Order: sequence, then C-alpha cells, then structure tokens
Amino acid sequence: MHNQDWITRSRAALWHPCTQMKHLEAEPPLPIARGEGPWLVDYDSRRYLDAISSWWVNLFGHAEPRINAAVIDQLGRIEHVILAGCTHGPVVELSERLAALTGLGHAFYGSDGASATEIALKMSFQYWRNVGRPEKTHFVSLANGYHGETLGALSVTDVAIFKETYAPLLRPSRQVMSPDARQALPGETDGDVARRAARDLEACLQTHAATTAALILEPLVQGAAGMAMYDPLYLTLARDLCDRYQVHLIADEIAVGFGRTGTMFACEQAGIRPDFMCLSKGLTGGYLPLSCVLTTDEVYDSFYDDATARGFLHSHSYTGNPLACRAALAVLDIFAQDDVIAVNRARAARFTDMLAPVAAHGRVRHFRRRGMIWAFDVADAAPGFAADFHRHALARGVLLRPIGASVYFMPPYVIGEAEMALLVDVTLDLLGRR
Repeated sequence: MHNQDWITRSRAALWHPCTQMKHLEAEPPLPIARGEGPWLVDYDSRRYLDAISSWWVNLFGHAEPRINAAVIDQLGRIEHVILAGCTHGPVVELSERLAALTGLGHAFYGSDGASATEIALKMSFQYWRNVGRPEKTHFVSLANGYHGETLGALSVTDVAIFKETYAPLLRPSRQVMSPDARQALPGETDGDVARRAARDLEACLQTHAATTAALILEPLVQGAAGMAMYDPLYLTLARDLCDRYQVHLIADEIAVGFGRTGTMFACEQAGIRPDFMCLSKGLTGGYLPLSCVLTTDEVYDSFYDDATARGFLHSHSYTGNPLACRAALAVLDIFAQDDVIAVNRARAARFTDMLAPVAAHGRVRHFRRRGMIWAFDVADAAPGFAADFHRHALARGVLLRPIGASVYFMPPYVIGEAEMALLVDVTLDLLGRR
C-alpha cells in the first residue's frame, strides 16, 4: 500500500493526539513504514530526518540492533506479569541501576510521562498526610511549565492551550516566575535571572509553605515553553528553599533526562538531588511506553506500615512491563558501552559550530543550546509560522515541529555531520522565506 491509502484509512479510523483533526484535510499525517537510524521512511520510500527524536523519545536511532536484540530475547522469556505480588529480573535490575545513577531508590513504574507526574504528586501529597501534616496539599510550578495532560499533571501545567478548556476539572496550583534566560533585563546575566526567579519562589513559600506539598519543575529546559533554558544556579537555589521551607522538590526529567542536556540527568549540573525524579521518554530509547518515579528513603519509609491504607495504593496494568524494562536496560548498556555522554559533548560542540550561520541570521533571536538541544526564536514570525515551517521542512525531507515562534532541534544521538548539514541548509532556506 502507498502513502495515500494509509492517510485515507487513518483519517477514517484514528483520532490523532494534540491535533485538530479537520486540519488533516489540508495537512495530511505522514505515513511511516519503517525507521533507519535518524531517518524515517514512508510507504513511498521517501526519507525524513527525525530532527525531533519522534517527540523527544528516540536516543539511538530507529531499529537500533542492540535494543532490538534485548526485546526479542525477552519475548522468549516473559512478555508481562502483574507486578502486584510478583516481581521479575528486568524490573529489579533496572530499578537497581537507576538507583545507582540517581542516588534515589524504590522505583515506582507507570506507562508514560503524565502518569509519572501523577505518581509523584500523589506520593508527595500522601507523604505529608502520613507524617501528620495533612494541610500540605498544594503544589507550586514554574510559569510556562508543562508536566502532562492528565488532570493532576495538567493542574501543575501552565500552558493555556492545553489547560483552559479543562479548567473546571483541575485543582488550583500556584505558578512562580520561570528562570527562562530570555527574560534577562539589560545588563543581566543568566544567573541574575535565576536569582530573580528564586526570589519570587521564596516570596511564594514564605506565604504558602505551610500548605504546600511540593515544587515541581523541568530542570534546565522547559520544553513546551519553546525550549526555555536557564542557569543551573536556579536548581541550587530552589533546592535550598525547598529544604528551608519543608517543601518537596519534584524534578520532571521526562524530556531532559538520559543525556539530553549534556549530563545523564539535568539535576547533576547543579549538584542537587530532588526528593522525586520523574523519568520517561528516553528511558526505553523510544521503544516502549514506560515511566518511573524515584524517591528518597525518607519518603518510602513514611508509607511502610502494617496498615494497607498507609501504602501507596496506585497501579497501572502494565507497571514494570518486562519488555519495556529490557529495552531500558539495553539503553543503559549503550550509554556505558559507547561512552555516550563524552561522545555527545564533542558532537554537540561540532554541531553548534555548524549552526553558526543560523545563529547569525537576521531573523534569529536567542539562539541557545543545552547539551543535545538547540533552539532559537524567529523575531518576525507571522501567525501560522509553526505549521508553515513544519510543512516546508517536510517537503525538504526534515521532520520539525516548532513551538510557536521557537524552532528547536532535538535529534537522536546518532545523527551525523551529513544529516546535521542537511538540517542547517533546510533551516537557512526556510528562514529566507517570508
């Protein structure tokens, strides 16, 4: 079958995520038949550079042989088993390895990023109840933050297009100033913006700490805010404030974990340990749905009791799925075998040099990079800019999805110089369009 056959059938049978379905009449979905490294291939054999890692999940390219082999081997052993009352090798080994990497333990698994956010929020809420502080029920998040679209996660998200429709269903939360470095006043450094944002957080906690359970944030890069990047100093200051005011710190590393910001986890760049760490996306290298929440022994111990009601009574049918855990273990093996963090450091520096003409373009503002994420804002972006940029990039064989006027590149780590050169050329060409 060819592309048009799948497009027609998709429109008739499928409801696409984060999509106004009527728009697909003019902008049909891209039918993908297979993947090869950083490339996607459609049913008519056209190739597209996956410059966004298939919604930020793919780390080592499509059809990676070592991850393939791990999942295939697991298929011959056990595909799934209930994790309430059972356990299995892959989930135990993955939990041990994540604990060693993060300094946090007792991994609790879900199916996706939003479910990880829900788990962390519920754990924090119940911790305070279990230790006799039931008044601590509220949450604080950063302006323009994004943590998922289930009701709890959406309650701490601050992106209007996702949130406004469902406002009557949501629990109120408080937002504080984002440390987004693009907000720098004349003469301010990124660190100055971080300090100013921390003062806003402190003012909030001075007033509301007694009823606040946790602060949740995306460390270093706020994805849905247009890849808003900020100084690690903010994380250091936020950790100190959370300690001082007895508020949990939840690090949403769903998009930024697993090397994406230049260290295995973004929090490492500030030398801090959160009370909860949420992981997903790159956890399985883009292979299978899996998320995880790691926390401290202190939190875990507050649930450990003879009374069932004091336990964490939360579950997902596919919690700790063995196939997904084997994929995740293969991902961690690749990090070790290929010295990914060090190799990416050199790769990112080279690609940043290649992107110098983009950074210098007259329409570009706030060109920025953190690890293997590049972004810039287009100064004179007209309404419909993001859809137009996406459409014309696709015609040139590159899959990009700008966020408003912000264009970003978040490619798989296996992208080479030839692919990066294509990305640069296409971007410069599209910036030349008016």
